[in-house]
Amino acid sequence: MNRKKKFDELEKWRHKAQKGGGETRIKKQHEAGKLTARERITLLLDKDSFEEMGAFVRHRSHDFGMDKQLYPGDGVVTGFGTVNGRPVGVFSQDFTVFGGSLSETHAEKICKILDMAMKNGVPVIGLNDSGGARIQEGVVSLGGYAEVFWRNSMASGVIPQISAVMGPCAGGAVYSPAITDFTFMVKGTSFMFVTGPNVVKTVTHEDVTSEELGGALAHNTKSGVAHFMAGDDAECINRIRSLLSYLPSNCEEKPPGSRPSEPDENASAKLDTLIPESPNKPYDMKEAILGVMDAGSFLEVHEHFAENLIVGFARIDGRSIGVVANQPLSLAGCLDNDGSVKGARFVRFCDAFNIPLVVFEDVPGFLPGTDQEWGGIIRNGAKLLYAFCEATVPRVTVITRKAYGGAYDVMNSKHIRADYNIAWPSAEIAVMGVKGAVEIIFRKEIAEAKDKDRRKAELEEQYEEHFANPWRAAERGYVDDVVYPSETRQKLIRALQSVQNKVDHVPRKKHDNMPL
Repeated sequence: MNRKKKFDELEKWRHKAQKGGGETRIKKQHEAGKLTARERITLLLDKDSFEEMGAFVRHRSHDFGMDKQLYPGDGVVTGFGTVNGRPVGVFSQDFTVFGGSLSETHAEKICKILDMAMKNGVPVIGLNDSGGARIQEGVVSLGGYAEVFWRNSMASGVIPQISAVMGPCAGGAVYSPAITDFTFMVKGTSFMFVTGPNVVKTVTHEDVTSEELGGALAHNTKSGVAHFMAGDDAECINRIRSLLSYLPSNCEEKPPGSRPSEPDENASAKLDTLIPESPNKPYDMKEAILGVMDAGSFLEVHEHFAENLIVGFARIDGRSIGVVANQPLSLAGCLDNDGSVKGARFVRFCDAFNIPLVVFEDVPGFLPGTDQEWGGIIRNGAKLLYAFCEATVPRVTVITRKAYGGAYDVMNSKHIRADYNIAWPSAEIAVMGVKGAVEIIFRKEIAEAKDKDRRKAELEEQYEEHFANPWRAAERGYVDDVVYPSETRQKLIRALQSVQNKVDHVPRKKHDNMPL
């Protein structure tokens, strides 16, 4: 055996695999403002932690001259490594090789990572940059996509799955990111759509650019398909690393903890004066969140979509928690179709991965209007209700101001088995607001009064004293305590400590039938 010759051959194969589609295509990738598949993995994983698998895999196609175009790795880099010392699986599509298109062997490499990640209980991060199915392979490529989709579905709720769309992602390719838990996109360089601009123009006669149709801004603000938006590849990858710090590795573990830190003093001091004197004046619920959570720990999810409902991760006393909150600055905090679905998806993720839920409630009801009714607000609102009802993780609620009607029930009320519910003195827990209630209850009395405006004002004051407060709910135990806003942090810390070992079960079933 000629050892030197064998070793030289190994070096040649390794060098070829490292170069992907070659220097010219790598240069084009950089000119487009994108990193290469390997550069992305280097940024994502801890230094020297990447263990590659399948570096020398090549496609098996012989049609259309494909047997003369063979690249080690076949357009996707796969393997395992660590992020902040915790193991993860990763695949990164290489646009310099056949435009990152998915072949039979390309799909097999991704499936192997998903299978191994499931067996070992570690998250998977997919870095997508692909022109879609490899046309030269026909149905074999489509079958490869379906194999990936099936594994994504089986892994759902078992291990966290994170997708970053860092280039094109079209046709059937979009459904793998759609099944996964969180999707990141990069402004200006990433696109997702089932049918591209040319097909849209042919079928509907609409002129639309790729960015307008399926760019990062479109999917972060209009469709809600994407959860996060970054300015470039490096920012996107850093945000993925940050997100992972809140998540357990699998459904059998609890989320990781960190060193506690007190909230910003200014944010904390504002809590007692946060709620305006006028019940119709808005305020920023994010100030309540920042005043209670550990400093710098709030990571908002779906920040630019359905802004009337805030969802995100945070830490309180070092514990990772999920936050769901009404936002009075948008639609007065009403629940609508998009907000309800957004909230339901987030609640279910937290429940699947043992992340306690903290709810900040200021909700005047469901958004009225024909658009909402015809758009399915009954069904969509039921999704959020259902998600809270089936969640078995520790659940606590803070009612800051309005808690009206059915929306009060939906927002993690005591009646759907929340563990610990508190209210601020400004809380108004009632079927509806004072003005509407008085107009219904005392319609006849107001109509018969000589001074209608004066009588109406008197009745509104009486109703407010009886119902627009937290005391009726506290008397019945529907809220466990009424607290000063500045006491909220310590109350929640103690509550979460007391229920940290909570064990709850839903009835035995094959699976539920959520109102999708």
